[in-house]
Amino acid sequence: MIQFEKFVLENGLRVLVHEDKSTPMAVLNVLYDVGAKDENPEKTGFAHLFEHLMFGGSKNIPSYDEPLQVAGGENNAFTTNDLTNYYCQLPAENIETAFWLESDRMLSLAFSKKSLEVQRKVVCEEFKEHYINKPYGDVWHKMRSLAYTTHPYKWMTIGASLKHVEDATLEDVKDFFYKHYTPCNAILVVAGNIETANIKVMAEKWFGPIPAGIKYDRVLPVEPPQTTPRHLEIKANVPLDALYKCWHISSRTSKDYYANDLISDILSGGGSSRLYQSLVKEKKLFSSLDCYHFGSTEAGLMTIEGKLVKGVNIKNAEQAVVDELTKLQNEGITTAELEKVKNKAESTMTFEDMGLMNRASSIAMYENLGDPDLINTELAKYQEVTAEEIKEQSRIVFNENNCSTMYYLSDN
Repeated sequence: MIQFEKFVLENGLRVLVHEDKSTPMAVLNVLYDVGAKDENPEKTGFAHLFEHLMFGGSKNIPSYDEPLQVAGGENNAFTTNDLTNYYCQLPAENIETAFWLESDRMLSLAFSKKSLEVQRKVVCEEFKEHYINKPYGDVWHKMRSLAYTTHPYKWMTIGASLKHVEDATLEDVKDFFYKHYTPCNAILVVAGNIETANIKVMAEKWFGPIPAGIKYDRVLPVEPPQTTPRHLEIKANVPLDALYKCWHISSRTSKDYYANDLISDILSGGGSSRLYQSLVKEKKLFSSLDCYHFGSTEAGLMTIEGKLVKGVNIKNAEQAVVDELTKLQNEGITTAELEKVKNKAESTMTFEDMGLMNRASSIAMYENLGDPDLINTELAKYQEVTAEEIKEQSRIVFNENNCSTMYYLSDN
């Protein structure tokens, strides 16, 4: 059991504290409940731009990194379509430095045209390097806009268009910050060799005076059920033909999530998985083949993607994938196969929870999903999945009318 205590400041900031006396370190994790799905469709890429801007200096601290390094700390951040997460780790006796740094940038960033220009340039270069100039780099731009017609998951975290970041004004940026980066829209997790009573005092001291902000009420357009197959064919300067197939699945908080997660492991969790054994190793149709999902908070996508062996016809390769899915739908799985993927899920979760930083981030994410105790109870939900549920979910998900398919063909 991972123990933690939760309290809420008057300004709405949720604080969770996890004591671990076995380490000399402490972690401070701030999760903001804002991701790419919360952006204006005409101004995308802002959540990711903020991941960079938040390191560009705040109201009273011109440089975020320097004081943290002096205190022996390290930090990083990531943005998804659902959330933005900032974390730093440092010796436990210096934890107040992290409180000072994180509270100041929640209070207010040092908005300036110079900072915006510097970070805009960084993001634009990242966009070009990873999504325009890189082989297969635009796959998910195209795939998301094919699979989603309505929901804001139809654009990537980096943004739907480079132009949106290029055109971002200082006013746009300020509006986005004061709407989303507020105590009432944030979760603070402190973990490590600390005392809960001391953390309560520090949380009140550093975060308590920050104005709560206005609670952001998320009202997102709902993606209608997909009722017919969708297809897209791309030709590009890439070394190998690639196949991408996506199916809509239920949300992260749905009971069906656990069966779907196990299905992705049955199909593609390592060298003994079904797709690898049959289509890579035996039939030699693909050089690589993966099945995964994004763990999206709202209804997401199950994906099968593979690079073909040179000379293999893509329609034949696709049919071989469909045949494997039909086999799963008709025959289901054995008890031994189900136990194997459940054991894998257990070892993955146990291994992740060994790291202090992972533990802090997991507590924050589970709190954001509405139940921080999932860090202790989620494994039981995987154990409860039956072979019949796997079969049933495979029939619901892998329906051709629920599928978007992209052929990404080499023009060499």
